Amino acid sequence: MLQKITREVTPLTESDCFTLFWRIKDHFDFPLHYHDEYELNLILNAEGARRIVGDHVARIDDVELVLVGSNLYHGWFDDACESRKITEVTIQFHRNLFSEDFLRKNQLNFIRNMFDKSQQGILFSRETTLSLKDRLIGLKAKTGFDSVLELMAILHRLSQADGMKTLSSVGFDDHHARSNSRRIMKVFEYLNEHYSEPIALADMAAYANMHEASFSRFVKKSTGKTFIDSLNEIRLGHATRLLIDTSRTIAEIAYDCGFNNISNFNRIFKRKKNCTPREFRENFSGARVYI
Repeated sequence: MLQKITREVTPLTESDCFTLFWRIKDHFDFPLHYHDEYELNLILNAEGARRIVGDHVARIDDVELVLVGSNLYHGWFDDACESRKITEVTIQFHRNLFSEDFLRKNQLNFIRNMFDKSQQGILFSRETTLSLKDRLIGLKAKTGFDSVLELMAILHRLSQADGMKTLSSVGFDDHHARSNSRRIMKVFEYLNEHYSEPIALADMAAYANMHEASFSRFVKKSTGKTFIDSLNEIRLGHATRLLIDTSRTIAEIAYDCGFNNISNFNRIFKRKKNCTPREFRENFSGARVYI
């Protein structure tokens, strides 16, 4: 029987804008999970704990702030954390709290872009986290309209912060981040549908109706990555999901995700994920529950 990730039904009701949990505890006790709502998590005094967001696994520092998008796997685990005074502030809000029309207004553009990136999970810089720590903790003391205004102000501040880092691979999430460019959206939609097939730069340039050199510059400017890196990230995203959700062999997964040989897959995986596919699968095995 395959192990599945827990789907959480949060206590947030349709009548509420958001809900906030503030806890001081001696360990993390919730399994790897996902839910419809966005989640902003401030974690203090948990240095060495393991964080999983999508297909990204890392040890955390003593201070961290992460925004998790809708239905993205996430969880924190204290297998290497010695602290017994972990502070956790969790804010959950509906994914439709801000309508698409509202987010398309010029003044909300930064927040919209941040929500798009949150589908990969966002880790904010230590400086940003420390600057907003007291406001996040203090949000529990606010009520009514004042609490909503403060949450919006915090989200606006985060959306303009320097040093935010996306965590999970693009291809891991079926609802991958949107782009302001319809052309790049079209390219990524094609890559996500055909990642298991041989895909050449020349073919994608023709698909986008561009010369190869222009297409390469276009992808680099739009994503910050080369075309090959972008394609490999999508393929790795699908591969990591299969490593988590199925018992198929690593070789089967590699070939099914478009890698032409197992050695190439292992090399790229190790370079991007800092672990082998086998180690990656083992990392997740202890974070799951049977349902």
